[in-house]
Amino acid sequence: MEHAPRDLQDLIERGERGLDEVRTAVDVVVSADGDLTPVADLRHSSAVLRPPQVLAIGANYAAHASELKLRSETAMTVFSLWPNSLTGHGQTTTWPGDLSTQVDYEAELGVIIGRPARGVHVRDALDSVWGYTVVNDITARDIQFSEAQWSRCKSFDGFTPTGPVVVTADEVADPQDLWLTTNLDGRILQDASTNEMVRGVAEIVSYLSRSATIPAGTLISTGSPGGAGYSRSPQVFLEDGATVTVTIEGIGSLTTHCRVI
Repeated sequence: MEHAPRDLQDLIERGERGLDEVRTAVDVVVSADGDLTPVADLRHSSAVLRPPQVLAIGANYAAHASELKLRSETAMTVFSLWPNSLTGHGQTTTWPGDLSTQVDYEAELGVIIGRPARGVHVRDALDSVWGYTVVNDITARDIQFSEAQWSRCKSFDGFTPTGPVVVTADEVADPQDLWLTTNLDGRILQDASTNEMVRGVAEIVSYLSRSATIPAGTLISTGSPGGAGYSRSPQVFLEDGATVTVTIEGIGSLTTHCRVI
């Protein structure tokens, strides 16, 4: 494909015409039995690159808020994730053991905005969504509960794995009807549906767009269901050598290897 988009952000900024060109190019290669590389053979980067911002919604599943003893606020809890935290499927995330000993997993549905959204009504909000991905919102709990804000505890290098792919919005009939699981070293620790969200994707997009324009390419991580390691007895945290896989049906499975340094 001539002048192919260099990354997802470039593709999103080209609008529907850009996406149609990519689809046409793929159809041509497939119909000609072209030489294709299996996705499983690829080395993955973050599913989103150069997002204008990464936003996260806290305590958006009642079970998760309850188990962490977080207050249920009248308004949404919104915070930013730093872009250095983005990493890809199959990568290794490292952190200093003397900085945090309570590193936790959080399975989340990632929403990518496809066009600038400002003052969007709930009924129209999903029209602003370009696609969906899998997010593991890794969190240093000991830091989270020692500070008044949540950005630093979730923004270590590599603490926001995304992927392995982004699926376009037309491939997800209802973002509130997807199943999420977290598998830590062969043990299922989270197992829930996005229909358990306190506020659904449409409400999140509408709410955020009321106060400021959401730029195209923005990644929104929509919150995690119950089953966090911090709340378990005994507690379960990500340790040196651990492998954690977050799966969302219809999107894929996102694997992260852990190393404490």
